[in-house]
Amino acid sequence: MAEKKLQIALYWAAACGGCDVAVLDTNEFILDLAQLADIRLWPIAVDGKYKDVEAMQDGELDVAIFNGAVRNSENEHLAKLLRRKSKILVAFGSCAHMGGIPGLANLARKDEIITRAYLNNPSIEPGNQKTPCPETQVNGFTLHIPQFYKRVYKLNDIVDVDYYVPGCPPAPHQVKAVLLAIAKGDLPPKGAVVGASELTVCDDCRRKKTEKKIRRFYRPYEIIQDPERCLLEQGILCMGAATRSGCGVRCPDTGQGCRGCYGPTANVVDQGAKFLSSLAAIIDSKDPAEIQEIINGLPDFASFAYRFGMPASLLQRSLRT
Repeated sequence: MAEKKLQIALYWAAACGGCDVAVLDTNEFILDLAQLADIRLWPIAVDGKYKDVEAMQDGELDVAIFNGAVRNSENEHLAKLLRRKSKILVAFGSCAHMGGIPGLANLARKDEIITRAYLNNPSIEPGNQKTPCPETQVNGFTLHIPQFYKRVYKLNDIVDVDYYVPGCPPAPHQVKAVLLAIAKGDLPPKGAVVGASELTVCDDCRRKKTEKKIRRFYRPYEIIQDPERCLLEQGILCMGAATRSGCGVRCPDTGQGCRGCYGPTANVVDQGAKFLSSLAAIIDSKDPAEIQEIINGLPDFASFAYRFGMPASLLQRSLRT
């Protein structure tokens, strides 16, 4: 008798689609996956319908891989539906794990976002006053679209999550590791971050660190960097000291500072605050006026330090939202 296949679902919420591409980037493993599992829902690739999932027995799916933050009512509905229908729910990628780049919308009010997108935008017809409505009457029928929430949530704000796979997007080897671990029943304790390390990106980085302090911050294009030296010690913002390793140090190895997409290590409460501490320690001045001038050279700090984790931070959102 043939071994029973895994029953899996993949869902794309508030995200860019890069996590789905990461699954495809496993290349020939996709063929192995087809032998290993029945894909019951994957909006980007297979013709599954929400009603098919709703008709399933609770717990019928072995695993649901959920990427994207929860931005609207459709995202919340699918999060709760897939939680109910799945034995295991995986928060896959930075957006599901921590809120991701969509989470930066928590720095603005809902009405500001709507105004910018639909009313005050160079790409729309001048004088346009139409904005999305959850319900619209058309030819005697009621059309429904998802309700846009006041803020962005990470997945575990909405439902209980079994495992987390960090990254923007996760590396292909992480995708394989998750699916194979489930297939073999070789699962870590619930709540584990899968495919990553308890060390930091700095711990894995090959660049040399000398504890040299700096008097100016640079954007990468503003300086001819030394390919052997620590980027932060050259004044290039790099979140390696505040970020969990496991990515293969992909950004620093190509001359770009770590962006923080794998999230903080287990003992860090707030990734942005940890990064701020790293910056404070490396500034070579004790003069308040000079320190302020150095800090003025930073980009929008909140958007940089919380690029992938505003909903998971101690701040979570602007008090204006």
